[in-house]
Amino acid sequence: MSEFFSDTHSWVLISFLLFVVLAYKMGRGSVTSALDSHIETARKDVEEAENLRVEAQELLSEYQRMKRETASEAEDVIKTAEEHAQKIREKASKELDAELARREEQLKERLSLMEAQAIEEMRAYAADLAIKATREIIVDNIDSKKAKSLNDQAISDVEKSFAA
Repeated sequence: MSEFFSDTHSWVLISFLLFVVLAYKMGRGSVTSALDSHIETARKDVEEAENLRVEAQELLSEYQRMKRETASEAEDVIKTAEEHAQKIREKASKELDAELARREEQLKERLSLMEAQAIEEMRAYAADLAIKATREIIVDNIDSKKAKSLNDQAISDVEKSFAA
């Protein structure tokens, strides 16, 4: 064993082991507290991450609920708009039918008025023709004596009708 203490390598080994034991005893508290603080920091970070995950999950649920509600509201708005458009189409169709019926009635009235006017014009023309033809026949067939007697008779008839 004396050989062991005479060798320098042995002393280096002993001093190294002594250094390690002293360093362990003296530095154990500070290393342990540093590790504990790192562990505590990591634990806080994990808890904060978990809280953030829960909060993010709640926000996601809220946004999904809002999305569903918005989609439902959009469907309601579209349905209401379609119903309103259908009512407008029906109203426009009824108004168009009424306008067409009114115009058709106006055209019928105008046509019957034009027809009556044409008939009246034809009667007037026929009466004029008849008067002209009668005049020509009378002028050709009546002599002056007969014309004077007819004229006198017409004047007396007119006097009688005014007298009555």
